[in-house]
Amino acid sequence: MQSKQYLTTHTIDNAHPTTIFSIAPTPTSLITASGSSTIRIFSTVSNTSTPSDDSGSGATNAFPLICTLEGAHKLGCHHVASAADGKRFVSVGFGGEVKVWEAGEDGASWTERKGVKFGSANKPPKAGEIWAVALSADGRYLASSSADGRIGVWDLNAQQGATAANGAADETAAPGGVRRVREYETKRSFGMSVAISSDGRLTASGHENGSVYIFNNDSGRMMHSLPGLTKPIRTLTFSPATSLLAAAGDSRLIALYEVSSGEAVATLSGHTAWILSLDFSATGEWLLSTSFDGKAKVWGMEQRNCVATHGEGSGGSGGGDEAQGKALWCGRWLPKQRGAVGNVRAEMFAVAGAGMAVSFYREASGG
Repeated sequence: MQSKQYLTTHTIDNAHPTTIFSIAPTPTSLITASGSSTIRIFSTVSNTSTPSDDSGSGATNAFPLICTLEGAHKLGCHHVASAADGKRFVSVGFGGEVKVWEAGEDGASWTERKGVKFGSANKPPKAGEIWAVALSADGRYLASSSADGRIGVWDLNAQQGATAANGAADETAAPGGVRRVREYETKRSFGMSVAISSDGRLTASGHENGSVYIFNNDSGRMMHSLPGLTKPIRTLTFSPATSLLAAAGDSRLIALYEVSSGEAVATLSGHTAWILSLDFSATGEWLLSTSFDGKAKVWGMEQRNCVATHGEGSGGSGGGDEAQGKALWCGRWLPKQRGAVGNVRAEMFAVAGAGMAVSFYREASGG
């Protein structure tokens, strides 16, 4: 049976003053968002050589804070999603506001793109109208879920021009906003999670009633209504080649589906609490999951088994106050970087949650 070892290379304590709900990597940084009004961005390239102390105690500034977006969301932020090239990210606040951020030339500064409005009739969305979000690799297409189950796909490069291709008024976009290119109706169950394929052609959604759907953005039709899980789906993600969809949530199981056929091909068990986030590695070989009881697991896709487990804190089995105090709301793989001597940095991932810290793990065999 496969096994891998990951070491804690550094932990940023008190990265936020409240629970961290979402993180999103770029090629050079990690975007972090919490229940506070501020979005904080940490460098992931300053630590180009591995510290001799694997605990990170000797690396006091291994992942320095490089940008603070003060007052980004007055009531806090629950989702951030980034483009693979690191030039754009989107954030969603508890007040309902959705913001698009563009990177400066230095790659370390970010500016809100002004005049962007989601919704219609020039009205900003209300809380819950846009909940989860996901960006295509090039940052052009944004997929969104909503509290009433509607799923949207937005073209962020199509600021109106408030006319459609036929010259008629474009009803899918607000003045100064972005263009909604698709909207899908489901069974009106809360859209708790959403994913978009790297090329933007497919969207998947996970719902409070356990439903999972895959939509074809080219045709505007539902491809599959997927079987299996009956409890809330808190997270889902496509594999890099879009061959697999992974979905998980309150069932404590990870369901793997073949995207082309919609068939369930595997169920991964091992978590003992709600699963809160999923993320495939860049090669698709590994799947990272985090849970409500502070556990992070890495799963191998070849043998479809758990190859590593790490815990943040101790005690609790998911659902109680003790477990909630250490919930890992988010985990993401970091893009590989070259080290100081030209070697490729070992595989790394980051996790964050109720502990208000961000922890970085690296594969033990790498540098």
